[in-house]
Amino acid sequence: MSRALIARRLFDLAQRLRGAREELAVVDEQLQALSETAEDARVRSLVSETPLAHREYTEARRHLDALGRAQRALASSIAEMQANQDELLDRLLSDDHQRR
Repeated sequence: MSRALIARRLFDLAQRLRGAREELAVVDEQLQALSETAEDARVRSLVSETPLAHREYTEARRHLDALGRAQRALASSIAEMQANQDELLDRLLSDDHQRR
């Protein structure tokens, strides 16, 4: 793989990583807020013992679980991109070393 192609892939990957990290930061904030909302709904459900309160808690918990799965998938994607970036950097350094 040519040095220019590796550099281009690294640049593109860095852009994607930056975007994914920003998205993860937003998801983390949303997860924190939704976690608090779900906890409030859980307490209301326990205190009031009404079907409506239980349904609200169940729905909040479902949303929290879905957002947690999205967060884990995004974190996994970031880890994969970082590994790919490391591999490309290794190739670039190996290529430099071979040229000397």
